[in-house]
Amino acid sequence: MSQLQINTTQNVKINFTASGVGERLLAFIIDMSIKIGYITILNFTVGAFQDLDQWSQIGISTLLGLPVMFYTLILEALLEGQTLGKKAMNIKVVKIDGYQASFADYVVRWFFRIVDIYIFGIGFFVIIFSKRSQRLGDMAAGTAVIVLKDKVTISHTILEDLQDDYRPTYPTVIKLSDNDVRIIKETFVLAKKSNDHATLMKLRYKIMEVIGLKQISGNDVEFIDVILKDYNFYTQSM
Repeated sequence: MSQLQINTTQNVKINFTASGVGERLLAFIIDMSIKIGYITILNFTVGAFQDLDQWSQIGISTLLGLPVMFYTLILEALLEGQTLGKKAMNIKVVKIDGYQASFADYVVRWFFRIVDIYIFGIGFFVIIFSKRSQRLGDMAAGTAVIVLKDKVTISHTILEDLQDDYRPTYPTVIKLSDNDVRIIKETFVLAKKSNDHATLMKLRYKIMEVIGLKQISGNDVEFIDVILKDYNFYTQSM
């Protein structure tokens, strides 16, 4: 598996593990099995409409077949970058810039499946030789497929444990978005674990710039920890 380095809008680099062709192939097989199972059931269902004229049967078959055609697009949009196969393999579609992929990105990836999968499976060969393990659809959409953590705890989310009597310090923290805070927390946890003081200082300066602070109390670690708690306080209270 290759490492995927995402450069966020905070100018901080975060490393992810790019999903290999084996995991993506297994996810594809799982999804394809689900589609085949649906089609098998569909064949029995369509048989119940034999008394209808030919055009009516074609219309019903086409309508009932739409879930198979749009399976990947619909699930990736609803499950934020995952199909049932990807969920089973613990992998997910993300944007190269660190943001959540948009519906338009999923549409581009879905459209390129015609080339990537159904024309000699060229996409799987492209993944093998791609630096970021991308297929053509990923390259066109600016996305990649990454491996998720096996276990998700509160430390892996933007949520923080707050005391009932917690009092916030920086009200302007609400200028941040959920995605900003997610990136801040991921970077903060990694930098604190590796004693990367340069990254902590850069992160502190960027936060101060975005939320409009001139001075702070405490060191970089204490400040960022308060910022995360303050954001949770205000957003949970809304």
